[in-house]
Amino acid sequence: MADAKQSTQQHEDDVVGKAYDGRLMRRLLTYLRPYRLQVAISLIAILCKAFSDVLGPYLTKVAIDLYMSQPDGKHHSLFARHLSRNAITGISEIAGIYLGSLVFSYFLEFVQTYLMQWTGQKVMYDLRSQIFRHIQRMHVAFFDRNPTGRLVTRVTSDVDALNEMFTSGVVSIFEDVLVLAGIVFVMLRMNWWLALLAFSVIPFILLGTQIFRKYVRESYRRIRTAIARINSYLQEHVSGMSVVQLFNREERAFQDFEKVNRQHMKAFKDAIMAYALYYPTVEILSSIAVAIIIWMGGRGVLRGAVTLGVLVAFIQYSQRFFRPIQDLSDKYNILQSAMAASERVFRLLDTASEVVSPANARTGDGSGRIEFRHVWFTYQKLDAATAERLRENLSPENEDIEWVLRDVSFTIDAGETAAIVGHTGAGKTTLSSLMLRFYDVQRGAILIEGVDVRDWDMHALRRRFAVVLQDPVLFTGTVASNIRLGSEWITEEEIESAADQVNVGEYIRSLPDGFQEAVRERGNTLSTGQKQLINFARALAHNPRILILDEATSSVDTDTEMRVRSALTRLVTGRTSVVVAHRLSTIQSANHILVMHKGQLREIGTHQELLAKRGLYWKLYRLQYRDQEIPGADVPSGHALAVSGD
Repeated sequence: MADAKQSTQQHEDDVVGKAYDGRLMRRLLTYLRPYRLQVAISLIAILCKAFSDVLGPYLTKVAIDLYMSQPDGKHHSLFARHLSRNAITGISEIAGIYLGSLVFSYFLEFVQTYLMQWTGQKVMYDLRSQIFRHIQRMHVAFFDRNPTGRLVTRVTSDVDALNEMFTSGVVSIFEDVLVLAGIVFVMLRMNWWLALLAFSVIPFILLGTQIFRKYVRESYRRIRTAIARINSYLQEHVSGMSVVQLFNREERAFQDFEKVNRQHMKAFKDAIMAYALYYPTVEILSSIAVAIIIWMGGRGVLRGAVTLGVLVAFIQYSQRFFRPIQDLSDKYNILQSAMAASERVFRLLDTASEVVSPANARTGDGSGRIEFRHVWFTYQKLDAATAERLRENLSPENEDIEWVLRDVSFTIDAGETAAIVGHTGAGKTTLSSLMLRFYDVQRGAILIEGVDVRDWDMHALRRRFAVVLQDPVLFTGTVASNIRLGSEWITEEEIESAADQVNVGEYIRSLPDGFQEAVRERGNTLSTGQKQLINFARALAHNPRILILDEATSSVDTDTEMRVRSALTRLVTGRTSVVVAHRLSTIQSANHILVMHKGQLREIGTHQELLAKRGLYWKLYRLQYRDQEIPGADVPSGHALAVSGD
């Protein structure tokens, strides 16, 4: 399954996409609607700038024909009629117009660049916010199937590709097309046969461009694939560097990384080679076009068929004509990358969460009562037909499904503490995940405070719970912000009180900045036990109605456990508590102990009742404590058992 996921991810990252997809482009343009004014001003600026770029050679033509080569004082065009008949004055006027057009073009370039870059950043902000908000709303099973690296790539690299399209790709393409159209129009108006001679090299340029696109497209595909592999390899080996060093795998890891890195280098070298061949080819062909214009146009000047000004203007226009063609070929790759990125981003945004709040959400009575009614559950993604058969109450045993839970039923009344024990893989952690509605059951029902979890508002349901997991989770920020975790209604006094009750307040105050001490990524500056105690304080500060402790004391040493034992007693008092435990101190006073085995609830009762049955629980107890017992001694009373969580 892991290989299939990796193959799917690699295939998705390898997708090149079309250079233009109308459906995707229309959807992308909707992100420009809030900034339509800025976009409209940019388009006007591009249009005016294109006109200014086309104007320069024409002014040169007028100056030469009107005042240099044919100083007869006659005005041969509507534009020339507004110029002075005096050669010195007229040339000065044309020079002034030329200079003014350059200054105006500079201003237009500034306006267009600033507004489009500003708009691009706004669109990136909106799109990244939308993606992150969408990811937050996705159910936990979605993250089981989608690697973190892929999701990070969607928010970073793919959005950057779209930003490049908005700020450089589409704008440059639009400007290049306008300039090309203007040059073609002016050249055909001035002299059609000379224009056709200038355009005679275009088929060869188009052929070279087609070959260039093919090779660059393949190179860029390999580059993106290599970058994805480099990112994945770095993420895996940097996070596991302690294991790499412990087993002396530095040299082997370096060799593996060198292979991946070399693939990226080779792909980039191929792209460089393609560019190195393509641009000189276009330059040579454009130079050939200029040479043809000079050869044939010069003969036309000698015969009087073409004016000198037209010839000079054609030379300038030819040099400007092939520059946008080069630019269009480069922007083709930007547009293609953006289309592929948008397809991946929209596929993510179009992925609907399988676990959502109902339209008419309900809330419970506040009691904290938990009830499982004949719950069947699997992590497999079932097809619609199978799901429908299960809803029709056909026997689940007849389905070819790997069930994690099989017909589980139990009740935990308000204020009671229930411990869940069993071998690894028995389904203990799955029970707590289903209470929080991280997943939906395929058959049966889970009732929290008398209401099916599928009828609860998700926010209200999870507000009822506080969870302390086996692996403590801290975020970058401060100690206080990690205890509060965004719940602004928790006061500073409540934060300190919660820390004191779990016996971590004294340690926090000993830090240089106390509760405002900075916490780095994943809480690396704190020990595992200290991070877990802060997690206990977080749970207590939120004052939940239902508390879930999933192997919560496995990360603390014996001395620390003794310090939090009384705090745990206070923590569970007056609350419904579910404890997936490893140590005796967390479940010895539990009202019920649920014994899970291969997805089924095999036994339920108090510690003494289960020991008296001499069943599965008794065997688990003997298995765990046989090395600690004196031969021939009776099983000590007052003890309880828990086995490691899933």
